[in-house]
Amino acid sequence: MSKVFGRIAPFLFVLLWSTGFIGVKYGIPYAPPFTFVALRMLIAAPLLALIAIMVNKRFEITRAIFIQSSAIGLTLHAAYLGGCFYAVSRGLPAGIVALIVSVQPVMVSVFAAVFLKEELSSRKIAGLLLGLLGLVIVLAPRITTNSDISWIALTGCVIALIGGTSGTILQKRFGSALPVLSSTSIQYAMTAFSVGALALASENVSVTWDPRFVFSLVWLIVVLSVGAILLLFYLLRDGSAASVSSYYYLVPPVTAIEAYFLFGEKVSMYGFIGTLITVVGVWLVVAQRSSGAQSL
Repeated sequence: MSKVFGRIAPFLFVLLWSTGFIGVKYGIPYAPPFTFVALRMLIAAPLLALIAIMVNKRFEITRAIFIQSSAIGLTLHAAYLGGCFYAVSRGLPAGIVALIVSVQPVMVSVFAAVFLKEELSSRKIAGLLLGLLGLVIVLAPRITTNSDISWIALTGCVIALIGGTSGTILQKRFGSALPVLSSTSIQYAMTAFSVGALALASENVSVTWDPRFVFSLVWLIVVLSVGAILLLFYLLRDGSAASVSSYYYLVPPVTAIEAYFLFGEKVSMYGFIGTLITVVGVWLVVAQRSSGAQSL
């Protein structure tokens, strides 16, 4: 892919990923959380398989591909999405969910330094801490003013955070050897199976097919499960796990801006200040990245 795309890919990823929280807010009133995730992945898995066959003329699968892709699917998708959707369904505001799971860059940086032997320079540490500070400034007022936040919802966020962190490490560790489209299809199939089983065991799996739910489902499948995830894997192929994960810091501020225009949620002066601090933090982490990302 061109160097131009390599430069705009991070910003496009942040924009697309941020819309996921908006999509959940639109669709979650019409389906239980695990049912919603399972249905999304049940459609996305064969869609990615079809794209793989159209692009590569085959669907690549071996025992190693299946095992590694399944591990990524259970963490990066099943745990992350299941936790996020569940937290929103239990009344936790999407902005707060975004804040909690966006602590991921700090965790990824530490684990990547330990398991992937990635350099964790003082510059990167400063950037990661600045990004975390910016997020706290943006969303802390929303946390302190929500007295009905439940521990069960927070537990869902913690599960999502652990899943997203471990899934990013696994994708960075094994992703370069995996066929992107076929592997992602397997990841989604494993997510649909595991979260679907959880839905059958714990939920009433009925869905209200309201136009807003259909729009949300289609958006989350096409824009997030295809577009944003493939962008994430594209970025991870070239950048370090810590550098790529730092982009998650930008997601809550962008989500807050989208919520302002879509739902009339106010953005305070603290929000603008926090966003600026976050941008500086991300720049410190990624400014010295190596040359443009490789093609998928």
